Formats: sequence, structure tokens, C-alpha cells
Amino acid sequence: MALRTIRVEGDPILRKECRPVKEMNERTHILINDMFDTMYEADGVGLAGPQVGILKRLCVIDCGDDPLVLINPEIVSVEGEQIGQEGCLSVPGKYGIVKRPAKVTVRALNEDMEEYEVTGEGLLARALCHEIGHLDGQMYVDLVIGELHSYDEEMESEEIEEMSE
Repeated sequence: MALRTIRVEGDPILRKECRPVKEMNERTHILINDMFDTMYEADGVGLAGPQVGILKRLCVIDCGDDPLVLINPEIVSVEGEQIGQEGCLSVPGKYGIVKRPAKVTVRALNEDMEEYEVTGEGLLARALCHEIGHLDGQMYVDLVIGELHSYDEEMESEEIEEMSE
């Protein structure tokens, strides 16, 4: 497999809407494997097509349980809310506080182009929303409460609570 170059904030491709994947072919299988390799090499939990310069509705997520391939994903339900720190491989060295749903159900196709649903809470809910946002040209920096912070800055949990009020 090959590592792909991760596009960073300011690259116009990150703000474009992706096209649906119509069929699975060898190039798309290679892309999926490359995206996992690239995500793992960068210590990420998710990576979307536009982040590697491909405008396809495709993302990969691995929050430590079961790696997910999501082709043409759509959010079908959300519940509650959570507020927490969020970062992005396309915004290196920075994080912000973002409000997301606490629970999310997504319908997508897997690598065999079979429809399935996945429901996530906590980090998985956050990752699903984050990566699907990329497919619509949205970045988490658009949703940050307050300012972006550098990873070398420490943010206390009391500060996060204050931002959520």
C-alpha cells in the first residue's frame, strides 16, 4: 500500500462537495487501503476522500473497535449532544471545542457495496459526524466554540465546561 498526502486547511479541495461512489473497482479498493495506511501513519481515527485529494463520498474510521469503511454515508438519526475537544489531520497541531450529537446512526455501503447501518456514541459519534462533514466540504474549524488551540497548550476540563454553557 501507499501513503497518501494529507491535504491541509487552505487547500480548496477540502471545501468541495464529494461525488457518490457508483461502483467498487480496483482503484477504489486501493484507495481504501491507502487511506487506512495514511490514517494509521498519522495517528488519526478517521480520514475522508477529500483529505487525500479524492472527491468521492468515502471515508474510513477506526476508533479502536472495528475499522469502518463508509461509502456514500448519510446520517439518519442523531440524539443528544456532547461537547469536547476535536482535531483534524488536515489542521495539524490544532484542536478546538466542538458540539456534536451524543449518538449518531449512519447508513452507508461497505467495501462490497452492501448497505449497512452503524450507530456510534462518544468518540465514534464525533468521528462519524466529522468525516461525513468532510464529504460535504465542511471542516470542524467551522464549528469550533471559541478559538483553536495548539496541542502544546493545556486546556483544563473546567474551561471546556465553561464553553459549553
